[in-house]
Amino acid sequence: MADLLKLDGRIVVVSGAGGGIGTAVADMAARAGATVVAVSRSRDNLDTHIGPLIADGLPIVPVTADAATDDGIAAVLAAVRSTEGRLHGLVNIAGGAAPSTWMPATRVSRDDWRDLFTANLETMFFMSQAVAAEIRAVGGPGSIVSVSSISGMNTAPFHIAYGTAKAAIVAATRTLAVELAPAEIRVNAVAPGVTETAASRTYVDADPERDRAAIAMGRRGQPEEQAGAIVFLLSDLASYITGQTLLVDGGLDLRWSHLRADNTSLFLKDDDFRREISRP
Repeated sequence: MADLLKLDGRIVVVSGAGGGIGTAVADMAARAGATVVAVSRSRDNLDTHIGPLIADGLPIVPVTADAATDDGIAAVLAAVRSTEGRLHGLVNIAGGAAPSTWMPATRVSRDDWRDLFTANLETMFFMSQAVAAEIRAVGGPGSIVSVSSISGMNTAPFHIAYGTAKAAIVAATRTLAVELAPAEIRVNAVAPGVTETAASRTYVDADPERDRAAIAMGRRGQPEEQAGAIVFLLSDLASYITGQTLLVDGGLDLRWSHLRADNTSLFLKDDDFRREISRP
């Protein structure tokens, strides 16, 4: 059974590896035996988060590249081709949304919409397209796992562009799974709930009592818990799973009770921020 979790001799690309869930995935996949090509737009993020893993002797190749550009994707593939092993997997984590992107749907501009779709959906799709072609060229099999969000599985008040982009990842995952199945490439996604990362701390404070009230398991998730689900989907233990989105949220979706009467999230720590995003 343990052998089915091993990724020995396989290359796994982690797009968006410079911190949070991406770093946790790079760490866990490398410890499972994979050689990880860790991708981030920021060299500083790679040095800060991936550097210590490399110093510990883990087989990780850092690549500074922007997954939202053709040149960035080409740089990733060049790194893969110069790395020993067989390309097996891709994890699409690049994306996210800054606090400034929270606002009513009536205030979202075309530029806001396009920026969030580029950062979240386009990075996932075009990186998947390129890596799938490369896996097919070397003969497969393979596994692609993308990060959606609970915001893409349910409503996303005051965050409509982000939530819609993450929902589109779910739809793209299902269609890619059908098209790539004959090439033995599985395509799945995970949808994290509230997870303790540096990015989430910019607008979610520590409040254990609220967490117990809102989340069935009574706490926020850790990056390593998202990584565990992702590495499972990469592995041969998930060899008959494709086209699925696994909700990894500690039961938050089961208790969809974290909206206040004004439909803003109970998790937002700052009342001034709450008033600003809901301003007409």
